[in-house]
Amino acid sequence: MTATTDNTPTNTPPRVIALMNQKGGVGKTTTTVNLAAALAKLGKRTLVIDLDPQAHATLHLGVDPSSLESSVYDVLLEPETETAGALRQTRENLWVLPAETDLAAVENELKDAPDRNQRLTKAIASVADRFDTVLLDCPPALGLLTLNALASAGEVLIPMQAHFLALQGVSKLLETVTLVRQSLNSKLGVLGVVLCMHENQTTLAQEVVADLEDFFASAKGTDVAWANAVVLTPPIRRNIKLAECPSFGQTIFEYAPTAAGAQDYTDLAGTVLGESPKQAEPAPAQQEQATPQPESTPEPQAQVEHKPAQQEPTPTQTDTNSPYGNPYPDFRG
Repeated sequence: MTATTDNTPTNTPPRVIALMNQKGGVGKTTTTVNLAAALAKLGKRTLVIDLDPQAHATLHLGVDPSSLESSVYDVLLEPETETAGALRQTRENLWVLPAETDLAAVENELKDAPDRNQRLTKAIASVADRFDTVLLDCPPALGLLTLNALASAGEVLIPMQAHFLALQGVSKLLETVTLVRQSLNSKLGVLGVVLCMHENQTTLAQEVVADLEDFFASAKGTDVAWANAVVLTPPIRRNIKLAECPSFGQTIFEYAPTAAGAQDYTDLAGTVLGESPKQAEPAPAQQEQATPQPESTPEPQAQVEHKPAQQEPTPTQTDTNSPYGNPYPDFRG
């Protein structure tokens, strides 16, 4: 699938954003592809670089890895390979530098190359004047491919689920970003966290979001890589359509344009393009409890009997510490 789009060179360097999480199955590729599609719909010339040997972002955009004449594998392995020749335009304003399974061999094949961690930086530089935004879909592992992504990116975006174990993964990920910032890319910073498959009505999700926001707030004014990071809004609600569309080689905007996922990624793209990322605003628990009250108004006595039973646990839940303890032992040490 090819669309005709103006790809006139520009002097403004693109934003290069690495989407990474060392834990798999958190919505990383889904966010990369659908955020890229949303940015393209907003008129931004957007490039997706698929750095995962599973080639899921490539497939998600409707490109068959077995049909490729060249891919990101060739670009990384042979620097003389023309990056522009490996690009595939899939939609208006949207291109992909596709992956294939051979990409898994790059780490061994480049282990002795002196510039092995800068191969992607050079590849992006050769086509940088054609794009406004470059999104890097990193594999769920810390290796040569992820290091290349972090060495070439200006920002890191972390897709994650609001689960306790995911917080521990973010802790390790930020350690990795810190090391890369010290050794390979001093300009690297963390843009923030995108909450995927989100269910805000659960107590656990609300606690995780609150912990994340407190942690990022505590880093303001420091020199750490996440000093300006926030929890981006909106969270991406759990939506089965987002899970279905990759099997058709479509983004959410083609497969289910009226679905909640399409609206969420459109709004997220607006946040990413804003002057500063917006912070998530968790829904107040009291509003959810206030909804059923009008239904019980015809029976005042029943309302009197049930009100104490419903309202007393609420302060207890609010004041009680998380049963999981402090989720950031590595952050605050």
